[in-house]
Amino acid sequence: MFQAATGLSARGHDVTIISRPDPTLEAKSREHGVDFAGAPLRHQFDVRSAIALRRLIRERRPDVIHAHKGVSHGLSLQAMRGLPVGAFVVNRGVSFPLDVWNRGKYRTNRVDRVVTVCEQIRRVVIESGKLPPAKVVVVYAGTDVSVFDPDRLDPRAFRREKGIADDRFLIAQVGARDWKGWKELIAAVADLALDEPKVQLALIGCRNEDEKSAVMAYAAQKGVSDRVSAIEYRTDMPNVFASCDVVVDASWAGTGITGTIREAMAMRKPVIATDAGGNRELVSSPYVGWLIPMKSHEALLAALRDVIGDRERAALVARHARQHVVRGFSSELRITRLEELYRAIVATVSSRA
Repeated sequence: MFQAATGLSARGHDVTIISRPDPTLEAKSREHGVDFAGAPLRHQFDVRSAIALRRLIRERRPDVIHAHKGVSHGLSLQAMRGLPVGAFVVNRGVSFPLDVWNRGKYRTNRVDRVVTVCEQIRRVVIESGKLPPAKVVVVYAGTDVSVFDPDRLDPRAFRREKGIADDRFLIAQVGARDWKGWKELIAAVADLALDEPKVQLALIGCRNEDEKSAVMAYAAQKGVSDRVSAIEYRTDMPNVFASCDVVVDASWAGTGITGTIREAMAMRKPVIATDAGGNRELVSSPYVGWLIPMKSHEALLAALRDVIGDRERAALVARHARQHVVRGFSSELRITRLEELYRAIVATVSSRA
């Protein structure tokens, strides 16, 4: 959301971010020339927030409202009732099917387009929501390749911070929810460690001490507590990835296109991703990464052995991966596609009027 807002603002559009009150986000928005309006957004039946949104719509008369989360989607529908808005666009970034509880808010005629982050999710939304195909479009999420630039970063800073030796082969995955497949990854590392004494896993994004404890307890159960580091949620992922030797996403549910895999590719790192959600649209060939079946211990272990065993090939794949992201998954390309989408919808609405 922030990337889209600041990117559109930089191209001369008048943009307002509406989000829960957040001094850091508000300061960053102002710094980039983007207005910020805080609202509680507690849930999609939050009357106070709906009233606040309605007031903002009346004051600012937006050409486009783009809701990036389910709560803002539901509240925006309430707030717009009876008011003129050129285009209403909503995001869908997870591969879970629509159900009886949320299908209606996608089917309503007030939603002009549903934007999905990959073709796989687009198909799920169309089929489970019984939506006309033209209403659901793909706009790939983008990575700022000037920020995720390996030539600008210290490749040892994160290791020094966490006390990870330079000679360790560092595997990283982001996310500690069960469906992210972190247990499967730890199990693979346990087998890998039998003949790779320098392997180390950094499991990044533990949201609290309970998640850290769960990760380390499972690592101890597998006999590799000395090979696993449970890392807190980070906001400096370019710095983190600069220190890694390979980045993995072992997800088996819920994913669209894994953003951290795209970012790691931009950082010129070899990646291993399961064939979940739209990951095959990003890791589209062996020239840019390793795509493996979900929940396959053997495939995950074999891919890790490939990367470790042939560093020259892994480095070549990593170079191709960055080029792949620059050409097809950059933030600049995403902003261009959003501009084109908004203009097309507004033009259609204007012609009907």
